[in-house]
Amino acid sequence: MAEPQTTTPPAALGLPAPSSPAETISGEQICAMRERSADPLADLTTLYDLTDRLSSAPDLAAALTGVLADSAALVGARRGMLLLTHPFTTLGLGLDRADLGALETVPTAQVLRPSVGEPTGDRFQEVAVQLGIAASYAQPLADLGSVVWFYDTPAQPSEREQRLAGLYCASAARILAKEVDRDRLRRTADALRRGLLPNALPRIPGMRIAARCVPAGLDGAGGCDWYDAITLPEGALALSVGSVTGGGADSAAAMGRLRAALRAYAVLEGEDPVAVLGDLELLLKSTEAARSATALYAYVEPGPRRLSLAGAGQCPPLLVTSFGASFVETSLSAPLGMLSCWEAPGVELRADRGDLLLLYTDGLARRCGSSLHSGQARLRATAAEAPRDVRHDPERFCDYLLESCLGTSRPDPGGDDIVLMAARFE
Repeated sequence: MAEPQTTTPPAALGLPAPSSPAETISGEQICAMRERSADPLADLTTLYDLTDRLSSAPDLAAALTGVLADSAALVGARRGMLLLTHPFTTLGLGLDRADLGALETVPTAQVLRPSVGEPTGDRFQEVAVQLGIAASYAQPLADLGSVVWFYDTPAQPSEREQRLAGLYCASAARILAKEVDRDRLRRTADALRRGLLPNALPRIPGMRIAARCVPAGLDGAGGCDWYDAITLPEGALALSVGSVTGGGADSAAAMGRLRAALRAYAVLEGEDPVAVLGDLELLLKSTEAARSATALYAYVEPGPRRLSLAGAGQCPPLLVTSFGASFVETSLSAPLGMLSCWEAPGVELRADRGDLLLLYTDGLARRCGSSLHSGQARLRATAAEAPRDVRHDPERFCDYLLESCLGTSRPDPGGDDIVLMAARFE
């Protein structure tokens, strides 16, 4: 709007692009909704159905879209605009980007005037004529914002429709308030987690590294995963992935503490992966007694292409060669913090030029199949079938695995974090 506020575009909230007229509520749906509201008992049923549907919206973006579409149907409008105050966001119905942009130049007070009838105000009048708006009607969403609907003719909602829209907006405001809080919490947790992950991966002669992290949805998150890669004295490289139980900001903070501790242990005794994870387990018991964690640590010497690995309840990594892909068995141990005395076998091997080492957490395998085992099998087969040019570039290799196993290189958040890191020997 004309006020000096920063507008968050719908895409930033994960909202769809503003609908075109062809995507608005159909005339049959509007007529059916209005006829149904002619009966007071049906009014209550309508409100219950709409608020129940809104309560099941998966996120804030879906909730905002639902409020705008359903409320437009209640007042018999084909176009409308929802204004969210904090964060300041506008969402349009039956308006393309140019239409919505024009309305955003109108002072808020003019758009959301309390009366029904011809548009008033110089700027609103100008935009209304441009867009073919003959009348408008608005309702507040408590202190969250407002919804305004536009009519092509000098029409106005009936008293029943106005009352029904007001009741719906009041109920919707309570639901949206919870969604706004959840969205703010999710964004805070995501920002914290991303801030605790590496800003950049090291570049050293003889190795190329790439990583991907897709945080889980706020609800149902089973853990907080990490990946890390640091250079060690004498040109060695330390690679790790892991997961801390729990979700939210507390688990993200715990993940950051463990990852920082693992870095310190890697610098002190990185050539012995079992000792590194053993020290991490002692720290976990001393400082995070209520938590458990899984981890995989690899000590890599790029020159001779030697690897030493150890795992603690983590999925075994994949070694992808020109002959296929095979698991490096490092999962013969319990997660950290689960047993009175943790111990695990170490694994040593040598790679060839062009081989890829893939480290990943459970979330990727579980999303690849109906079970952890089937997901790992599919992941191995997919890695083995990767085209040669894809295997030459770890960045492309990571995207290829996500695209092939999950159908997209940018998967939506699920119930588990997705973390994978690929390291190629040049």
